[in-house]
Amino acid sequence: MQTNIPRVDISTLSAYRNDDIMVSRFAEYLAIHPNLTAPHRHSFFHLLFFTEGGGRHTIDFNHFDVRPYQIYFMIPGQVHSWDFEGQVDGYVVNFSGNFFQSFLLRPEYISSFSFFNGISPDSVINLSDTGQKPMVALFEDLITQSQQHRVFKEDMLRVLLLQIFIAIEQSISLDKPHNTSFQSNPVLRNFQKLIEKNYLKTRLPSEYAELLNITPNHLNALCKEHLGMQAGQVIRTRVILEAKRLLVNLGLSVSEIAYKLNFSDNSYFTKFFKKEAGMSPEVFRKNSILEK
Repeated sequence: MQTNIPRVDISTLSAYRNDDIMVSRFAEYLAIHPNLTAPHRHSFFHLLFFTEGGGRHTIDFNHFDVRPYQIYFMIPGQVHSWDFEGQVDGYVVNFSGNFFQSFLLRPEYISSFSFFNGISPDSVINLSDTGQKPMVALFEDLITQSQQHRVFKEDMLRVLLLQIFIAIEQSISLDKPHNTSFQSNPVLRNFQKLIEKNYLKTRLPSEYAELLNITPNHLNALCKEHLGMQAGQVIRTRVILEAKRLLVNLGLSVSEIAYKLNFSDNSYFTKFFKKEAGMSPEVFRKNSILEK
């Protein structure tokens, strides 16, 4: 029985040694790292494009049926696992948070893509029939460039990745035009970044509004318009997500998890979790074990 969730770094994937970027065919990657089908989290951005195979993929407790010509985008810290059926193949790309910083004037540029927002349902893309062949060609170019030793090799990888990201975002925006307005809103992007940095200690919308130099009412209005929930719910959702991630770690007691999440006592944490998740922490943990 698993008692901890491994954290994987690019540098530990020794067959593809590079601390900033790793590109591989997925079948080869999985053959070398079969343990990565079990629950784990990454310290880097993770991109996986399926061209063959099936099964189920779980990202932060959301379940997705795997099918060909499906792309998964994951940000650092997300917990995920695979349950494959039959032969699987495709492409996998891992890159560090710093990979684009020396290349772009906007270090936060990657976060402007809707599929890198850390929200699992937004991070699973099913390519249209017309988009499949062009996308395979771009990933084949990535493989080719990664295997060569030419000047500006990494810059070419950056260009190809950005081309992939932009092509996918443009295809998404045709069906979900609200994504574009949300991603281009600097206040909401900064709000999410502040939550990620401070959610363990800062829980009140008014505190975040002060950090953003706007009124709490304005922050609530933005969240309702673009996220469909109030600012307080956005904060609580992030706390609950981390609680679920920790509950999968069977080496931690519920009391220890409450402490890690900065709750004053176990009973308050249990009440909070049950209200937000619809079940007690113990029941959630039991159900998670049964699903493994």
